[in-house]
Amino acid sequence: MKLKLAFTGLAAICLFVGAGMALSPASIAQNAQGGTKPDGKTLKPAASFQSITNQQQRSVALFQEAGKVIQHPRCVNCHPATDRPLQGATMHPHQPPVFRGDGGMGMPGMQCTTCHSPQNTPVVGQADTIKSIPGNPAWHLAPIEMAWVGKSLGQICQQIKDPARNGGKSMDQIVEHMAHDELVGWGWDPGAGREPVPGTQAEFGELIKAWVDTGAACPAS
Repeated sequence: MKLKLAFTGLAAICLFVGAGMALSPASIAQNAQGGTKPDGKTLKPAASFQSITNQQQRSVALFQEAGKVIQHPRCVNCHPATDRPLQGATMHPHQPPVFRGDGGMGMPGMQCTTCHSPQNTPVVGQADTIKSIPGNPAWHLAPIEMAWVGKSLGQICQQIKDPARNGGKSMDQIVEHMAHDELVGWGWDPGAGREPVPGTQAEFGELIKAWVDTGAACPAS
C-alpha cells in the first residue's frame, strides 16, 4: 500500500525533495557539457540498426541511442561528480542539502531513507508542482567512480567499460544491470510529476546487449 504525506513534521522537510524533483516543462540533459538531449519518449529498437553494415559504426549508433536514457536527468542526477546529488529536469543541487555519506546512503541524521521510502510516495494537499517523493528499496547515489555529470557520452561509454569505474562489472554484468536492475528501472517509473526516461527498460537492455555484441565501440565525444 502506497503512503501519502501531509504537511506535518518531517514530511515538511521531505516535501523539499518533492519540490526539487518536480517536472519542469522540458527535460534538460547535459547540453552545456557536450552531452545529448533526449529527442522524444521512445527508443529505436536494437534491430533497426542492422541496416548499418559497418559493425563499429553500428555499435556506436546503438550506444548513442542508449544515451537518450543514460544522459537523461533521471539517471545523471544520481551519478554526480561531487558528494551532492542533483534534482529535477534542470539538474540543480538537491534540496534540502544532502551529501553522499558512506555507501552513497547519505550522512547520519539525513540519510536517503529519511525521505525516500521503498516506493514512490504520493504527496497530497500541496502545490500542483509537488506530486510525489521518489522512492526505491535500493535508493542511493552511485559511487563517485561512476560519476557522469560533466562528461560527454563518449567519456561515459569508456567509463562503463572500465571495471575500475563501473563497480568491477564484466560486460555481461553491465548488460544484466542495465536490463534488469530495479533501481535502473525506476527511471521508467519515477512517480507522479516526473518525466520518465525514453522507451522501456527492456528496449534499453536490448540496445546495451547489441552494443556489447557489436564490440562495445564508443562515440568519439
